[in-house]
Amino acid sequence: MEQSREPEEHLHIAQGSASLSVRWVQGFPKQNVHFVNDNTICYPSGNFIIFINIETKKKTVLQCINGIVGVVATNVPYEVVAFSDRKLKPVIYIYNFPELTRRTKLKGHILLDYTLLTFSYCGSYLASYSSLPEFELTIWNWESNVILCKKSQLDMDMSQMTFNPMDWHQLCLSSPNSVTVWTIERSSEEHYLKAKSVKLPTEDGSFFNDEDFIFPSSLPKDPIYGPVLPLSAIAGLVGKEAETFKPKDDLYPLLHPTMHCWTPTSDLYVGCEEGHLLLIKAANWDVTVLNRIEDRPPMDERSFISPVTLAYQKGGVLASGIDGFVYSFIIQTLDYKVEDFLEVEEPVGQLMFSPSYKMLLIQTNKGSVYIYTFGEEPTLNQVLEACDGKFQSVDFITPGNKYCMTLTHSGEVCVWSIEGGSFISRIHLNTPATVLACSPSSLSAAVGAVDGSVHFLDIRDVEFPQAIHRAFLSESSVQHLLYDQRGIYLLVGTSEGYIFVLNANPSSLFQILGFVEVGKGILQVSSVSLLDSDIVEVMVLSPLLELGRSKLEIFTLPKILPQVYTAFADERGRMRDELIHKFLYEIEHSLSSAVLDFRSNQVYGFCSEVPYICSYLLPQQAIRMEVKQFSSKRREIKQGIKALAKTVLNMMEENETVDNIAKLEQWEFGLDLKELERLRDESEEEIDKIRKDVEMHNLAKSYLAEIIKEECWNSMTVKGRALKCFHIPCVVENFPMKARTDEELKEVKRVLQQKKIETECFKLRKDIAEFPSTVNLDKKHHEEEEEEEEDDVAVKSTNFPNYLLGSLSTDFGVPASLFSSQLELHSREEKINQIILLKDIIYKVKTAFNNEFDAAYKQKEFEIARVRERNVRIQEIILDLELGEPVWQPQFDDSEKPERTLVVENSEITAKKYIKPWQKARIELHAIHEMEDWLQSQGSNTRRRALMDMMGGVLEVKKEDILRMVIPPPAFITKPDALWSEEEKKHFKDYEKKVKDLNEERDKYRKSLEAELKKLQNSIQESTQNFDEYLKRLFERRVKAEMVVNQEELKINNLVFSLLLDEEINSREKFLNNYLTRKQEEKSRTSEAIRKASEDLSMYKEQYDNLLAEDKVLDRSFKKEFSEIPSYQVDILYKLYKRRPRIQKPKAPSDTASLVPFGERPGSGKLNKDAFAQLMKAIDDLDNISNMPEGLDPLVWDHFCMTRRVKLENEQKVKQKASGLTELVNFLKRRVEEDEKVQREIEKVFHELVLLQEEKVKFQLNLTIQILLKQGQVELENFQLLFEYSDAILINRTIIEDLNSVIRTQGQKKVTSMIESKAIHKGIFQIEWEHKKMEMEMEDLNQKAWDIQMLFFSRERQKYLNEPNYETLIAIQIGIMEQTIAVLDKTHKKNVENCKKLLKKLGKYSNQKDVANYTLSCNLREELMAVSERKDICSALGSKLTCEKIAKERYENMIQQQKLTNISKEQAEQILILQAEVERLRMKTFPALVPM
Repeated sequence: MEQSREPEEHLHIAQGSASLSVRWVQGFPKQNVHFVNDNTICYPSGNFIIFINIETKKKTVLQCINGIVGVVATNVPYEVVAFSDRKLKPVIYIYNFPELTRRTKLKGHILLDYTLLTFSYCGSYLASYSSLPEFELTIWNWESNVILCKKSQLDMDMSQMTFNPMDWHQLCLSSPNSVTVWTIERSSEEHYLKAKSVKLPTEDGSFFNDEDFIFPSSLPKDPIYGPVLPLSAIAGLVGKEAETFKPKDDLYPLLHPTMHCWTPTSDLYVGCEEGHLLLIKAANWDVTVLNRIEDRPPMDERSFISPVTLAYQKGGVLASGIDGFVYSFIIQTLDYKVEDFLEVEEPVGQLMFSPSYKMLLIQTNKGSVYIYTFGEEPTLNQVLEACDGKFQSVDFITPGNKYCMTLTHSGEVCVWSIEGGSFISRIHLNTPATVLACSPSSLSAAVGAVDGSVHFLDIRDVEFPQAIHRAFLSESSVQHLLYDQRGIYLLVGTSEGYIFVLNANPSSLFQILGFVEVGKGILQVSSVSLLDSDIVEVMVLSPLLELGRSKLEIFTLPKILPQVYTAFADERGRMRDELIHKFLYEIEHSLSSAVLDFRSNQVYGFCSEVPYICSYLLPQQAIRMEVKQFSSKRREIKQGIKALAKTVLNMMEENETVDNIAKLEQWEFGLDLKELERLRDESEEEIDKIRKDVEMHNLAKSYLAEIIKEECWNSMTVKGRALKCFHIPCVVENFPMKARTDEELKEVKRVLQQKKIETECFKLRKDIAEFPSTVNLDKKHHEEEEEEEEDDVAVKSTNFPNYLLGSLSTDFGVPASLFSSQLELHSREEKINQIILLKDIIYKVKTAFNNEFDAAYKQKEFEIARVRERNVRIQEIILDLELGEPVWQPQFDDSEKPERTLVVENSEITAKKYIKPWQKARIELHAIHEMEDWLQSQGSNTRRRALMDMMGGVLEVKKEDILRMVIPPPAFITKPDALWSEEEKKHFKDYEKKVKDLNEERDKYRKSLEAELKKLQNSIQESTQNFDEYLKRLFERRVKAEMVVNQEELKINNLVFSLLLDEEINSREKFLNNYLTRKQEEKSRTSEAIRKASEDLSMYKEQYDNLLAEDKVLDRSFKKEFSEIPSYQVDILYKLYKRRPRIQKPKAPSDTASLVPFGERPGSGKLNKDAFAQLMKAIDDLDNISNMPEGLDPLVWDHFCMTRRVKLENEQKVKQKASGLTELVNFLKRRVEEDEKVQREIEKVFHELVLLQEEKVKFQLNLTIQILLKQGQVELENFQLLFEYSDAILINRTIIEDLNSVIRTQGQKKVTSMIESKAIHKGIFQIEWEHKKMEMEMEDLNQKAWDIQMLFFSRERQKYLNEPNYETLIAIQIGIMEQTIAVLDKTHKKNVENCKKLLKKLGKYSNQKDVANYTLSCNLREELMAVSERKDICSALGSKLTCEKIAKERYENMIQQQKLTNISKEQAEQILILQAEVERLRMKTFPALVPM
């Protein structure tokens, strides 16, 4: 294939050295595919741009020498390709096609990368957009390599950029969040970019009212709380951010554009991610959401279409989504209908029409490219079939000169031709793959997979490769595959550091011979397999990251290994190191690649740290001696390992016979100490992690608890607590208070001192004003001492009543004399001082109440202590009386003692306490010692036992013990009464007397105890009830204190609100001033732009006038140039001089014209140059000697041809200047409009500032005051109140009440009279209604009688009464009518068919007329454009030409009039002469007779 490079960037290769060249490139598009011309497409791939001829499928590549190709754009009219390279400070290259020669190189100031490139259709203009950090939009004139204009304040990534096909001055940039239309304005040689952001609707397709944030017109008016300002002023914003500020709640998610396309009317269609299709009108760039019309019920799978790409066609657009379908959107005004256009097997990523609109390019997300050709029989052809993913590996198929294979990550294997890069075949393994290798000994290939398996392919027939075998090696992924040079073994390297050896012979089914364990992170596997050798040497390169070195492991595989592999490997398949002669080497460098030479005594490695290849010698002789010296020791170690392995096997067999609980896991028998150590370390790490997480969690909780405790408890000087009543549900809480800071105390002190000074100054001014005379100075001096004594009293008294003070703070003994009146708080400083004083009042009120609360708290403590003391006696009495009643013992609740919440009692802990072993042993030893002491104390206490036996344990009988005293009965009481003796009976009588006396004493003592118990209980009840009454009064005091605090806080809130409103007004004023400054600066810029544009226009107009004058001079001097030749020849030459050849515009074929929706587009500079070149070519034909008039000298003809050519060139310059002049006039007009707009905004800002100043003054004068109202007075609703109190006065309430009572009395009298009058009128109305009712009934009866008399009796009714078979007659009539209806229906259908045919003919005729109308409208548009251009030219030039024409006509008229005057004078003289002659002759002929 062809290849092109930049000539100045060729690599200079030394003479005699070999060179490499690119034969072909195979890649698939990840960016959009572009048309270069009608038959060629191109796309970037890596460092190349690939061109594909659609008809021949031939590929051509263009290489980017400076790295990867970035973005690509094509220009079909000029047949050029532009692309950027991806490097630091990228460059844009522009190449010609098909020559692939560099045309120019564009160097900008971009630092990182270009993201978008696009050409304008008509003109040599290129637009580029860069990524961060610049986000710069640049417009280039790529032919002259000049930046026309640029803008770098966008700050966002764009997804699409397109020029308007009908106007290169318009450019649209879209991103997933915005759509912006840029207008390129030109003034002479200067270009400017003007942006217009399109307002997108919300996600549901609706529009929200986007009000003016600078001058909002919908703000409500609040006559009470002051002016309502914009949200930006409330937020305190004064800069540019205030112009677009929106609260978070007012931000709505907008639609997300995905793709846009232009229309011939310069409108825009925009597809959105949410499935909406938008129409952006070019007139004012307003957005309309098109309505989708459903002709069929929506399908569940494809009812929602999110357009990924759009392509405009006549009558609508083509759209595609991720569902693999191409849809046709047929648009009708503001509605559109969706139809299926084409189904593609893959998700479509791009749609693009060819320049002739005969073909549609369809690019899938995978990278495949299809071409849909329009026609009578449309066809869909696949131009490029992409592979499924990126290439992972590539290898040559043996013998390596015809075919090669590639592998993708998804497991797709492709076969390619080496000669031309053509595709041969593919096979899908349907598993993620990593590496590919082809066998040098057989037509087979191996593919390594992520799941640890190796797939083997049969490639004997390259057109139909087959998967023949799959070998599963391990659970780790395969990273390396290598066949040795002779194809004996296949070496497979895994990610876990194992090298598997497989038999590469297909007849052995790729038998697994064993594996070799090496380190993880294998970098490379290489081998040496010579024809005259019986072994295969393998080298494995691995990194030592912690040491910054590399490790080489070399082992050998004998050729006879497939026959004896069982002897080389153990039970697990691991090859024995001594049999494969495995050696380990460490290299001081960190190698990235290494190979072993064919003599196996030297290693060549490449290190990325040094720019050359290193060579390392292997110490083979020393290794052999070392092996021979320690061979016996190695043998002993191996025997020990075998014995240990046998023991482990026996243990494993025994483990299988035990229970499941005692059974060990399989891995626990592993003798791999490293693995066991790793598992132990992992478990310890997991435990440490859990412990650390728990510790961090506990620490976070403790930290949070400390913060809460510090904020809510420790920082409180007065802790929040409650106080409850004893018997009623009443709770009183104190005011929790923090200590005031030093700054607050200083502020309070400063304000108090300032107020005192102001008070003293006011007194002095008052005294000076009232006593100005010096006579009373002595008296005043004597009064000063008295005033000083009365200062304290004056401080405590207030200057205004409580209802004007606005609170009841004086009821708590807080002075309010230093307060400023609410009617005098105008300045900011006064309001701040008032707030400080109010906060001080609140603090003092809370302190006063807290003092009362503390006294009550101490009172309750005293009451509880007193109740506790009395309860001791009550408990004793209850025990003595054996009542079993509970004793009421009041306690403090947790709310009353909140500090108990911070202490955790042992009873609150539900979990069992953990006791350390040494603590447990200590507790048990202590318990044993205590038991021994108790036993020892109870051992020999005879005195105590005797006291208990004799006197019940006491030495003296107390009065309290009388209730428990018992007289023991005599011993003989158990005998019958008849057996008692006299002495026993006497003893029994004494016993009864003692018992009676004891009972009497016991009753007396019990009564005394009951009376004492009742007295104690009544005393407790009375004291606690008294405390409850006191606490109720304290509760009322608490309510009043809270009311006072709320009143003061309400005043503070009003003052704070006024301060905030004042700040908002100041912020609004600052913003308006800043905005005015910016607008004035903008005004200066617009004025400067107008001045510059006017100067350019005047200069350009002067040049135009000069050219126009030269053109007239050339026209006038033509006859002078050829004055020597005859006049008739001059006339002939002048006609030829004015004659212009007709240039035929190349007409597009009719089929192409019917497909291209944009019609004839505006001409570009290149087309204008081509047209002028055709004109000059036609002039060359006219200059031919054959066109010379007869009899003309050839030298004169040559001079004439030269003069005519100069005239044509000058006319071409005049046309160009006229076009430029029109552009300058329009530019100046736009600048004037912008200047007027800025001026209007400045005037609006001034007006807003004036209104704001008025509102500010009004707000500062109209104060909000707080007045105390008497409880019980009626409060009206807000809407019943007046808001304007300019003429209001304050009067006494009693006057209003008396007046209200009089009004109430008179009103009651009026109501009584109205009720009486109402009753009378009600009776009259009732009688009148009954009268009307009777009249209406009479009329109804008369009407019924008349209806009966005039009743109509029709023939049908007569027939129904006279005909006996009336139903049969009706059936016959119905049958006749049905037959008639059938005939009429048949006739109607025939008429309908005729109408349909007629309508079809009319539709065809209408379509023909529509086509004709469209053609006429296109022609009319062109004619209108031409007429508009002529009008502009005539408007610019017509005034001067008209003046000259009028002057010339007047001059000719004057000359003609002078000639006519002279002629008339001559004729008058001749007439006079002739008259005299006539008179003479008459007198001669007829003499006069004189009378005598």
